[in-house]
Amino acid sequence: MQTNSEAIIIADTSCLILLSKIGELELLRLLSENVFITNTVKAEFGHLLPDWMIVKDPNSTPFQKLLEREIDPGEISAILLAMEIPLSILIIDDMKGRKVAQRLNLRYSGTLGLLLKAKRKGVLKEILPILNKIRLTDFRIDNQLLLQIQNAAGE
Repeated sequence: MQTNSEAIIIADTSCLILLSKIGELELLRLLSENVFITNTVKAEFGHLLPDWMIVKDPNSTPFQKLLEREIDPGEISAILLAMEIPLSILIIDDMKGRKVAQRLNLRYSGTLGLLLKAKRKGVLKEILPILNKIRLTDFRIDNQLLLQIQNAAGE
């Protein structure tokens, strides 16, 4: 496997939970040498973090009050941090959070998009075994979307 430090990854809680459940948290480090989460995301995740994960909070929170009406605190902190770190990519699965990221012109992806990127970059040889592990979790995801990701990966 190869590593890729092209972009800084800022992960939201759902990404950490899902990758942890399927034993693939290391995938984040294989895609970037700089994986950031906030203290709020760390608290929401509630598990021991690998030593390569960087915990950093946003310096300012000018939009926090506005965002509190739309999304949860972990998503807010991850979005605010992504606003402060140029060339970062925000990994966020919640649709409301993704819409906020889009409105703010942030680069973002869902966890499944991250898996697809890993396959395309050669970090993963196959995506199907990981998708099958995801199907066994309680992670709410449409089976049609899983099939689309599988097809996009050419499997």
